[in-house]
Amino acid sequence: MYAIIRDRGMQYRVEEGQALDIALLDAEPGSEIELGDVLLIGGDQLRIGTPTVDGAKVVATVLGTTKGDKIVVFRYKNKKRYRRRTGHRQEYTRVSISKIIVDANEPRVTGSTEGETNGS
Repeated sequence: MYAIIRDRGMQYRVEEGQALDIALLDAEPGSEIELGDVLLIGGDQLRIGTPTVDGAKVVATVLGTTKGDKIVVFRYKNKKRYRRRTGHRQEYTRVSISKIIVDANEPRVTGSTEGETNGS
């Protein structure tokens, strides 16, 4: 089973047991957090939210913080001998997906019934 979640403007495809780097959170390593809005749940049966799947949530355990790749910023002005080189490394929070919870009481929709006619 997998889920597509939205967390602070970014969308991620997650599965149970997967490690994921998300934008920096103020959370202690080892704590459990609930990630964003669940937009879709896939697996045996596909559930698409409008815009989110009601009763569904993704629980993750915080593993720690990491830094991304270095981005080099280079500014210059031509013909003026002006050169400035700086760098930046974005910090991320690494989480491990513990559970994808689907509300069992939610009715399952298998397809559209619009346009179908009865045999009579």
